[in-house]
Amino acid sequence: MTLRFSRLALWALASAAPLGAQVPTVAAMDRLLGRMEGHWLMTGTVRGKPATYRLDVQRVLRGRFIELHMEDVSQPSTYEARVFVGVDSAKAQYIAHWLDNTGAGYSIPHATGQARGDTIHVVFPYSEGAFSDTFAYDPAEDAWHFRLDAADGHGGWRVFAEYRLRRR
Repeated sequence: MTLRFSRLALWALASAAPLGAQVPTVAAMDRLLGRMEGHWLMTGTVRGKPATYRLDVQRVLRGRFIELHMEDVSQPSTYEARVFVGVDSAKAQYIAHWLDNTGAGYSIPHATGQARGDTIHVVFPYSEGAFSDTFAYDPAEDAWHFRLDAADGHGGWRVFAEYRLRRR
């Protein structure tokens, strides 16, 4: 999984707009979110352990957000999350809200971020340590790669979770 994501990261960097390039339009940012709509199987790792989730993504709240409804495949399920991502048209940035069954306290603060090419990057500035979420779309495979990194407390990042998404 790590090697595959590393190749994707190189692809995403190569396809990203060069520094100083025009910022994506709000419409382009919203179209990128739209590519995530559908029914997915997420496979990967969380804290280095294998994980598999069903992910259903749809437009909600009059199309202003996409909702990612994520639930692990174990019976009974032990993890469920709903993530809302929308475009703040006034600031041309993404806003994300992550709510899960770990409790309400972890639903704040919200994340903000940008797009570069086909990659969305948002940061949640949690008081215990930030999370950096990268969602990279591969148009050739119509697939997504998600990588969640946690601040390591020393100015760097460590991988918290990585997933490859395939349509169901």
